[in-house]
Amino acid sequence: MRKNPHVLIRPAELAAIHSGDVDLAFRRWDRPRLRVGTRMRTGIGLVEVTSVDRVALKSITGAEAQRAGAASVKELLTLLAHRPDSPIFRVGLRYAGPDPRIALRADAELTADERDYLVRRLQRLDDASPRGPWTQAALAIIARRPATRAADLAEELGRDLVTFKRDVRKLKELGLTESLEVGYRLSPRALALDRAAP
Repeated sequence: MRKNPHVLIRPAELAAIHSGDVDLAFRRWDRPRLRVGTRMRTGIGLVEVTSVDRVALKSITGAEAQRAGAASVKELLTLLAHRPDSPIFRVGLRYAGPDPRIALRADAELTADERDYLVRRLQRLDDASPRGPWTQAALAIIARRPATRAADLAEELGRDLVTFKRDVRKLKELGLTESLEVGYRLSPRALALDRAAP
């Protein structure tokens, strides 16, 4: 499950995928950049790739253009006008449900096994870091300064912004943080882990 920069989807298209009105995308790539079965996290939740086929430009029909969110083949071809020498791929897409991290971060009823698992995962993240332990400091500053710009948090910790944000995403994968319009906050799961700490 991942985000994929090669199939960026506009918010209006995501909404149409969620409703089922859009189930195709057309992209110019040098080679296929996605595999069937890939699930991507997006603003609407999970979007699954159902097909990836190289197609000739002249074979694209009006119905397919509309399934890709374009009003016509002409409009779709305008969107595909960049990189005219690259082949065109037709990508089948479908809404595959909500982001599982949403349910995970809301789960504040930790069993002993779940708590032990999270503690071990955090320790492994610390052990693998060339900068040394960082997970507790990151969780602590987010708890103390929710809804604060990531740049300000990174500066207070003496961290560069890029690696700090990458580390916070690792905490998000564990269901421990939530991204806000500005900054972050701890999830109910993280608060439950803190309460359960010895």
